[in-house]
Amino acid sequence: MNDAAILKRDRAAPRKRDAIATRAAILEAAQAQFAQLGYDHTALRDIASAAGADVALIKRYFGGKEALFTEALKASIRPDRLPGWDHATFAHDIAVMMAGVPPHSRSGGADEGHAHSFQFLLRAATSPTTAPLLNVAVQERFLAPIADWLGGEDAQARARVLAAAFIGFLVERLIRNEPLQGRERDVFIERVTAMFEGLVLGGAA
Repeated sequence: MNDAAILKRDRAAPRKRDAIATRAAILEAAQAQFAQLGYDHTALRDIASAAGADVALIKRYFGGKEALFTEALKASIRPDRLPGWDHATFAHDIAVMMAGVPPHSRSGGADEGHAHSFQFLLRAATSPTTAPLLNVAVQERFLAPIADWLGGEDAQARARVLAAAFIGFLVERLIRNEPLQGRERDVFIERVTAMFEGLVLGGAA
């Protein structure tokens, strides 16, 4: 390889890394803006500003506002996490998450990140403009992987019930906006665990 080719290669690598980082920053900023303001009140220039990028880059990487929103939805629905979730502990883990992390044991970042994604999805579900986009994303990235993960009899129907229950508890948690404590927390976790166990383990052979 001659000197010119080496120089060209070395210049291309940072640009590629910068493009990946910029795209990720735009996607993260979009999730934050859509969660806070909703689809209709979010402007591409505000997303670009929050990401430290130019509006033209949003159009280059994503094609426009609706396509960016769709990508942000897909990034918020993470079916890749399912295979690593233990069927035996899933129900209890979900119940604890829905109860909220008590102030004395809160680490901050992870719980706030989950709440941020939940708020984004809730905004999407309650807007006539974005609800159809969310429906497609849920069908493609949520229900089918859950049904595969659940397995057993009536997996598709159980996946739909699980998703509906999950979303319902998310809405309650966001409205409540604070962790449960004391006996109420204990009873909540016990009952929610029992409910999700019926869905997760109900199809076991």
